[in-house]
Amino acid sequence: MLIVKFILGLVPIIWLIIALTGLKMPGYKACGIAIVFAAVVALFYKHLPLVSVGTAFLEGVFSALWPIILVILAALFVYALTLETGAMEEIKAMLSSVSRDKRVLGLIIGWGFGCFMEGMAGFGTAVAIPASILVALNFDPISTVLALLIVNSTPTAFGSVGVPTTSLASATGLAVNALSANTVRIEVLLMALSPFLFVIVIGKGFKALKGMIPFTLIASASFVIPNFIIGSFIGPELPDIIGSICSMILMILVALKMKDKEVPEEYLVGGDGGEQKTLNLTMNSALRAWSPFILIFVLLLFTSKLFPFINGPLSSISSSINIYVGEGASPTGFTWINTPGVWIILSGIIGGLIQGASIGKILGVLVGTVKKNVKTIVTICSVLATAKIMVHSGMTTDVADVLVAVTGKFYPLFSPLVGVLGAFVTGSGTSTGVLFGPLQSASATQLGLSPEWLCAANSLGAGVGKMISPSNIALATASAGLAGRENEILSGVFKYCILYAVVGGIICFAFV
Repeated sequence: MLIVKFILGLVPIIWLIIALTGLKMPGYKACGIAIVFAAVVALFYKHLPLVSVGTAFLEGVFSALWPIILVILAALFVYALTLETGAMEEIKAMLSSVSRDKRVLGLIIGWGFGCFMEGMAGFGTAVAIPASILVALNFDPISTVLALLIVNSTPTAFGSVGVPTTSLASATGLAVNALSANTVRIEVLLMALSPFLFVIVIGKGFKALKGMIPFTLIASASFVIPNFIIGSFIGPELPDIIGSICSMILMILVALKMKDKEVPEEYLVGGDGGEQKTLNLTMNSALRAWSPFILIFVLLLFTSKLFPFINGPLSSISSSINIYVGEGASPTGFTWINTPGVWIILSGIIGGLIQGASIGKILGVLVGTVKKNVKTIVTICSVLATAKIMVHSGMTTDVADVLVAVTGKFYPLFSPLVGVLGAFVTGSGTSTGVLFGPLQSASATQLGLSPEWLCAANSLGAGVGKMISPSNIALATASAGLAGRENEILSGVFKYCILYAVVGGIICFAFV
């Protein structure tokens, strides 16, 4: 009976793995079929009423459209507009003046700036915006997406100014600072290794570390040490933000010091042997080129929880709508103004005007961005619809319950896998914590273990699972111009997900 529950609970996930990696099926098709599998199991095995399945589907679609797809389209819109106005050429020239080495720029943008975007906004911005910039700098799109998915795993718990951890605390009744402290302890090793893996993936092999170990060590330590200290002693709101700012400042200073160092031709920024277009840049032209990204930084910062007198009133402009009508239903919340996608689109519009674009051109780019990404929209809506059907029917809980029952005292070794499962299905660290945090806490109490530790393992697993989540992969491929090639990304990143989950499980078991 247990094995039947386990297998049937995993049917949509098994299908997605087979379809994306074995059959090489485009994401929008594979994820659309996954809805059917989830619905069949929910209707005929879990006996969920048809109306409940239908409204779970709708809840997933609307949750995908706002705020996840909004963020994706916003990031792509800003990128497309900077291309249209020519500002991206100036940005490329400025970045190249910091370093001509792809590995160095990759760490500054993908690791430093990416972790900052995760800490400030989350919701995919940490992958979408760095991916668009790096691809514009002629980075290989496939390796760029793989590297960004890897390094975006460990900052997830403290993303969106700590929302995943504070939500986990609310769901479990555990002290938020204790959860924060345990999370940084269980993640610190993998977090420190992430920049090294980034360089290896971007540089397509261990050879890329040659001459880069000191710089990569600086990139790692300058983020991890502040992150660890703040997460351990202050709380979950600031570890990513302070860590990424420290890391970016140090990396840029060191990069400028080593600017004249010879760079192997394969790692030179730009094509044709690394030759860059020379532009006569003034301070005004630099600010104009960077204006959308500066505005993103400013607007996300001042509307965040760091400024409650702004955040509070704006966040109150929201609605709670009863979409799902089955047992255990709760309203779905929508924040209409204070959500990252809104601020990113607004930054793009204002930045485009500053760069000299007309309203007509800006709107044309926005409409064109939506049209080009219809398949991505379908993919992510399908993933979230599948997730909601699985959650409301109890399929995900069945899988987790069986895992606890079968592993017994060895459960801590597999505890991060529960988080991986949640993130694979939902694509969200916050949702994974709310979904499986209570299960992890109850399992810890039953086994006489620390609930804070196993919930921290769940947070680690949630970040790791985002590497292989179809919704995150669809976001990443869209940002890098790879829509329809989700299977290549899943195949490429899967081994890193397994590596992180295994190492995380060993750490969890060893120090429980």
